[in-house]
Amino acid sequence: MARRSLTLARRESRDGRLLLTPTLLVVALVVVVPFLGTLWFAFQDLRLIDIPSLSVLDFEPTLENFERVFSTSGFWTALRTTVLYALCCTIVSIGAGLVLALAMRRPFRGRGPIRALVLIPYVLPVVAATTSWQALLNPQFGPVNAIGMRFLGWEEPINFLSTGTYDVSGLPVPLAFLCIVAFEMWKTAPLAFLFITARLQAVPRDLEEAALIDGASPLQSFRHVVLPELRGVILLLAVLRFIWSFQNFNDPYLLTRGAGGTELLPIRIYNELIGRANVGTASALGLVLTVLLAGLLVVYVRMSRSREQS
Repeated sequence: MARRSLTLARRESRDGRLLLTPTLLVVALVVVVPFLGTLWFAFQDLRLIDIPSLSVLDFEPTLENFERVFSTSGFWTALRTTVLYALCCTIVSIGAGLVLALAMRRPFRGRGPIRALVLIPYVLPVVAATTSWQALLNPQFGPVNAIGMRFLGWEEPINFLSTGTYDVSGLPVPLAFLCIVAFEMWKTAPLAFLFITARLQAVPRDLEEAALIDGASPLQSFRHVVLPELRGVILLLAVLRFIWSFQNFNDPYLLTRGAGGTELLPIRIYNELIGRANVGTASALGLVLTVLLAGLLVVYVRMSRSREQS
């Protein structure tokens, strides 16, 4: 009987490995092989024009690409902008999602259709969304500038997506940067809304009712009863949102092309590869970004494990 069960266990193990083989092959071709290629390119002084004549046997490792990356002020500016962008997007997206979830927590007439409308920005294709925003903010025919000049007293149209700093009552405002942050909040707040709404449905109403009976105000009830229940999902959302925003390329690039002080690290990698045709430096930048994201991923995994254990 033991021999038969052992044979069955081995058979199940073999079948499991066979079922996993196609997935592992796809992951190897799509992830591992390109990563190894990037790792190889990062330690070579290589340009796009050199790729046709490239040979694996001609590998001569060099650290010039990394020296070039860390010695340029543009890298540190892009890194600072990327960290600030990810931080701002994380705060405003989760904050907006929390407000929406709390506003639609209790039933009211029309709550279902409104919830569906809230999800539209998240499911909208990014190309369609960025095109719509570019049309709205266009300095020549955009409705935002038309309303501003007609009703708000603007003297001239504002190029929102390419203006680095704009003077507002004597204060320099990073206009293009705020535009991409606002777009990211509009696009991703529905995801935070879904996560927080799902967690709110599991919060016992008895605790809130008991707090209100004991004389707590609605704000105190939210702070001491509801918010502790949401802390876990908000922390996980914050780490995930920061990682996604840190590596985000599509939204900011389609909106501003990196103009107006919005050159993030992913956009800088693209410009280095396509604009300057420098494969080695672009690969080195990609490795630096990978290391930074790996550190954030470790934080996320540890938080997930601690949440499962608790």
